[in-house]
Amino acid sequence: MSVKAPVNRIIPFSAVDGPGNRTAIFVQGCTFNCRYCHNPETIRACIHCGKCVPACPAGALRMDEGKVVYDAAKCVLCDACIHACPNSSCPRIRWMTASEAMAEVRRNEPFIRGITVSGGECTLQRGFLLELAPMARADGLDVLLDSNGGYDFSTDPELLSAIDGVMLDVKAWDPGEHLRLTDASNETVIANLRFLAEAGKLTEVRTVDVPGMMDAAETVRGVCEALVQARAASTPYKLIRFRPMGVRQEYRTIRTPADDEMNELARLAHELGVPNTVLI
Repeated sequence: MSVKAPVNRIIPFSAVDGPGNRTAIFVQGCTFNCRYCHNPETIRACIHCGKCVPACPAGALRMDEGKVVYDAAKCVLCDACIHACPNSSCPRIRWMTASEAMAEVRRNEPFIRGITVSGGECTLQRGFLLELAPMARADGLDVLLDSNGGYDFSTDPELLSAIDGVMLDVKAWDPGEHLRLTDASNETVIANLRFLAEAGKLTEVRTVDVPGMMDAAETVRGVCEALVQARAASTPYKLIRFRPMGVRQEYRTIRTPADDEMNELARLAHELGVPNTVLI
């Protein structure tokens, strides 16, 4: 029987979820609870509290035997439901098999070079990934995972061989900062950074500079030194400035880093021997 995954949304064409034009599949559920998450509605599963139902102006949601039921045909994608949700969730989930997801991907194939599975945290849907990746690669598409790094890839050669690479988020280098920022340890994240770099499966690394919540310079230093040590200094490193769009209400007052701050981080990365550093 085919594995089904909770798919939050599928973006047909994306130029920011990996190299080239791609289809991005976002699955529901995450192992981290990042304070500044830009799509917090993907963190948890729906608990069917029903608070989203009266918030929907299009009548696309209803309660049926204690569960929220979603009617995609009525939905206008206004996001009123996720703004009303107290659980960092979304009622617009579709449980899809890999074949069903690929049917949507194939509509875009003449215009894309690959797919990226993101989230949430994509590795929570391992069985789905193992079915999806061969289908995509058979169609000539490369397959990337956008991961928070909490899954130990070194223990799963089957998954690693099924995909083309991992786009790894390194949110904070200091263990205490990472715990405060995400409610999770970064021990596996840093181990993955080194392992994936040495294995040739690290497509890119990303760090979001969140002023007042993490030491961005320390994180850049740690990432760059690890890449150089792994002989993977040419790996693209994206330094992303925090922006208050899409985040939870209590984090919308965090300022966006100024250009000179971001330029200084890029200068540090270049100094440490990682030339392919890009500011976003």
